[in-house]
Amino acid sequence: MNTKLYVGNLSYDTTENDLQDLFSKHGPVSEVAIIQDRATGRARGFGFVTMATPEGAQAAIQALNGQEYQGRALTVNEARPPQERQGGGGGGGRGGPHRERRDRY
Repeated sequence: MNTKLYVGNLSYDTTENDLQDLFSKHGPVSEVAIIQDRATGRARGFGFVTMATPEGAQAAIQALNGQEYQGRALTVNEARPPQERQGGGGGGGRGGPHRERRDRY
């Protein structure tokens, strides 16, 4: 069973290959993704690593959480499912009581 891990506080220079190499020391890696800013294409400083086994995921968490990598202390823990985003509510129209009064006259 695959286990997805959140990896935070990454250097902006870290590549997916770097993470693949780092995590594969602790077990088989199924997938690696570094999240990038849509506007700039630059890394946002976090990503996800999917480990092929729960044992590999736990080993990676134990070994890498808090450890320094490329000059930064990593945050590694089991990824939580994405939360549903709250809808922003849309633009406050100009309906209100003033408009009603204007329509009556």
